[in-house]
Formats: sequence, C-alpha cells, structure tokens
Amino acid sequence: MSQSFDSRKSLTAFEQDSTLVAVIEMSQSKWLVAAVVPGVERRALKKLDADAGALLKLLQRWRDEARKAGRTIGRIVCAYEAGRDGFWLARWLQAQAIEAYVIHATSVAVSREHRRAKSDRIDTELLMRSFLGWLRGEERHCNMVAIPTVAEEDARRPSRERESLVGEQTRIVNRIKAILAMFGIGGFNPKLRNAAQKLERLRTVEGTPLPENAHAELHRDLARLRLVRDQTRAIEGERLRRLAAAPAATGPHAMVRLIARVIGVGIETADMLVNEALARNLRDRRAVARYAGLTGAPDESGKRRRERGLARAGNGRVRRGMIQLAWRFLIFQKDSRLVRWFRGRTADGRSTTRKTMIVALARKLLIALWRLVTTGEMTEGIKLRPAGT
Repeated sequence: MSQSFDSRKSLTAFEQDSTLVAVIEMSQSKWLVAAVVPGVERRALKKLDADAGALLKLLQRWRDEARKAGRTIGRIVCAYEAGRDGFWLARWLQAQAIEAYVIHATSVAVSREHRRAKSDRIDTELLMRSFLGWLRGEERHCNMVAIPTVAEEDARRPSRERESLVGEQTRIVNRIKAILAMFGIGGFNPKLRNAAQKLERLRTVEGTPLPENAHAELHRDLARLRLVRDQTRAIEGERLRRLAAAPAATGPHAMVRLIARVIGVGIETADMLVNEALARNLRDRRAVARYAGLTGAPDESGKRRRERGLARAGNGRVRRGMIQLAWRFLIFQKDSRLVRWFRGRTADGRSTTRKTMIVALARKLLIALWRLVTTGEMTEGIKLRPAGT
C-alpha cells in the first residue's frame, strides 16, 4: 500500500494506462471479481471460488493480457467492502506486493429508488465506479477503512469477548427470573454463591416444590451462569497480567494505564477505548467524534432545518461506552470544567435536556481523552489517581 493514506481519497497519482484496478464482491463460497485492464476493451469479470490463490492467478492472467495488448502494468490495486471476512485478504494481498484497500460499506452511494435491482454484477459495477473515483483523488466517492495488523485485531478480542459474556450473563439471569415468576417466586438472586442451595428451598405460591423440568432447567442455567462468570473473571485477570508485564513507556498499554488513572474510568473502559479508538491514527478532534458516531445528522432542505439525532455511523462499542462513562463522570468528576459545562446547559432540570446534553458531554470527554493520550493535554479540573495505583 502507498505510504500516504487518506480514507477519503487516494494521495497517489493514478496512471490509468499502467494500473490494473480490480474490485471483489465477496460471499461465503464464491467471489465475483471485476477489473479494468489497460489495453483490453472488454470488461473483465470472473466468478471464482473463495480462494486467495485463485484470485492471485486471475490478477496475474489479466496482467499478462495487458502486456500482450502493449501495456506495461506497474501497479495492481484491489478493493472490497468491509464485511464478515475482515481484513485477512487485504493483508495477504499486500504481502504479495499488491495494493489492497477495504471500502467502508456505508460510504458507497446507492440508488434511492424504492425497489432497485440487486445482484453481484451490479454491486461490482457500483464498487468499481466508487473505487475509480477514490483512486483519482476525488472525495465523496467512498471512504476506506484503515487495515489493522493481526496484533491490533487480536488486542480487541478480550474486550469484545467480555462484552459478549456480560450480555450472556444478563440474558441468563433474566431467563431464571422469568421462569421463577411463572410460579409466583420473586426476590431470588442467581448471582449469589449459594444460589444453587437456595434453589432447593424455593416453593411456589401454593407451597409446593418447583416442578421437575423447571427445576432441572434452572440448575442448568445456574451452571451456565457460573461458567460465564468464571470466563469473565479469567479475561479480566489476563488483562491485568498483560498490563503488568508490558513496558510502561509507550504503546497501547501505556495509554490504558494513563486513561485508567482518570477517576471514574476503570481498566475495562480504558482498554476498550484505547484498542477500539484512541490507538488509531485519527486526524483531528472531528475525526475522533465521527469515528464514535457521536456527531449529529442534520436534515436541511430549503427552509426546513432539523436535527435527526446521532449519525450512529461510527463504532457502536465506543459510543455506548462513552455515554455510560459520561454519566459516571458526573459523579466522580464534579469539579471538572466539562461537568460544570454540562450543569450550565441542563439548568432547566428537564430530563430530555439531560439526555441530549449527555451525548454532547460524551463527545467532549472522548476528545479530551484523545488529547490526553496524544499530546498530554489535561482538561481543567479532571482529577487523576496517583501513578502506580
């Protein structure tokens, strides 16, 4: 890939006569590859099995066709939409000296017709038009996703797995309470260590023991709950071990330690923010807010002016985490400039105003944390824990 990279446009001069351009429409078992081959008038289009080796042979074959047509290919560029397959193909193509880009799927403009034709062939045409515009350096054709390394992707796994486990724990607890509610039983806490023993003593409103099948199902749910909680604790313990073993000077672990020193921010939140957002090479504060989906979505036409709420086009994990952190921030950082700003904007006491302004506080807080880890700038009034605690 070119050393210079801008997600909005290519910074490398595009020489169409010596560049083989290919786009890939990927599915689970088949790939449809379309290309613009210099010197070849027909549109190159080939469906093949989902295999990287077959893709490389196809690109080499098209390069040989261009050579026979009198064109020397000095650059091969490929692109595909971000999706289930992730970034492995882009990294593999780059290792084969082929430029590879991953297109942000929602950045490609589509027809606004109510019911439009949809096929892989049409999708490749749309991707090719957008990709060619991006290669020419024109903005607003599409945006590219930064391709992470294997280590960067792997660093996100613990936080995402823990989020999934916490959600599973909530579902199991709610299911246990729902089953007990059918027999008129309330006040049972499945999270207690002796929950299984207490389950044996439960009685329905009629004073009878729980039915056999319901009793067995509840025991299985409690066992599943114990497993989920054990796995969650294992992830948290492993994270602390890695933080303790990592060098303290630079890198993502240093960012995690620095953010975790902010009173009100825990290790889990700090780890999620660093690996999902703050360790990325974001351009400026606007890019930080956009990446988290904490910017507005205006709707203006003629005299009509209205706001449709959050764009929600960014990272949902960062957005949810920042809004939750903003509520905690009001408790733990009461004297900070950001909290004073929030209180000044919500002096009317209306709940709707607080819900709107908490999003603005989350955006300002994320930008403040980004500045903290990139420039060391500390927002006025934010209190830190002593180093090493």
